[in-house]
Amino acid sequence: MTKLSPQTIALLEDIERRIDPEVETDFENQWHDFLYDRFDGDIFIPDRKKTTPHGTTVTPININDAVADYDLMLRKELTTVSNALASKTNSLAVRANYGTGILSSVFGADIFIMPYENNTLPTTRILSEDKIRDAVQKGIPDIYTGFGRKVFEFAHFLAEALKPYPKIQKFMRVYHPDLQGPLDICELLWGSDFFYALYDDPDFVHDFLSLITSTYSHFMKKWFEIFPASEEMNPHWYTLYHRGKILIRNDSAMNLSPDLYEEFSLPYDKKLLDEFGGGVVHFCGRGDHYIPILCSLNNLYGINMSQPEYNDMETIYRHTVDKNIKILSFNRAVALKDKQRKGAFNHSLSSF
Repeated sequence: MTKLSPQTIALLEDIERRIDPEVETDFENQWHDFLYDRFDGDIFIPDRKKTTPHGTTVTPININDAVADYDLMLRKELTTVSNALASKTNSLAVRANYGTGILSSVFGADIFIMPYENNTLPTTRILSEDKIRDAVQKGIPDIYTGFGRKVFEFAHFLAEALKPYPKIQKFMRVYHPDLQGPLDICELLWGSDFFYALYDDPDFVHDFLSLITSTYSHFMKKWFEIFPASEEMNPHWYTLYHRGKILIRNDSAMNLSPDLYEEFSLPYDKKLLDEFGGGVVHFCGRGDHYIPILCSLNNLYGINMSQPEYNDMETIYRHTVDKNIKILSFNRAVALKDKQRKGAFNHSLSSF
């Protein structure tokens, strides 16, 4: 039996009371129309037709406390849902929020908890090259180790906690945990020496990336056994919905040339997108140098990017929105400035 604190129960009951099925159905339908090309405006910004104020006190929770306690993790995630019901644009979405080091910790990387005062998600330390080579020899690791254990235990805790709340079960989406992407996990585990290995030992890099990709797939399939992804659309963060089942992080790709990206990232991203019915790729920093290659993928339905100031945005637009590949949760100020471009955004850009 899941043990919930009185504060978490009060928050669940408040959210259940405040959810208006008609309002939330309309909100999701707006996203569905945008993703399936029935939106005819310049910039899609979802609009919740009715907002409701908080009915119970919502107090901040430090992420270190949440990582250590399933009840606090649930309450911290529910706080974003409570805030969303009081907002015009935010979606009702939660996750097992254990940071970027979930998959790397499954490979045996030591977990690094940030200083309490930073209130920042944890990560992991790198492995030695000997341990990396040993990992490749052993094959797919036990996904119930490291943060993997916490992710799956929290998933079962969450599923049990939601049983008495039919409206929450129907309208609050549980999206997949942050497994990053094959290239990012490779760098998290290997550190900066990974970039030398691209030239010095490319065959072994491919072996390691293949293992990471297989482990990602195995982990995600187990996750979807608990919280199945929708075939239509799925949320990520509270700022976007997307077609397909996964959102791959590809921040490390900014450091690669287009040729290196095509050799060491594209095949593994493609494999995951194909396997999970498509999805979205996120990147921070610069991506305009490899965006034509990325957007060649058949099952890429969108990108999510930050820091447009580091990109030639006309190059980004030509290879995404002009080809009906969505740009999701984009910087609104930049979108407003750029919407006068020829063809605008082809009804394919969302902001919040």
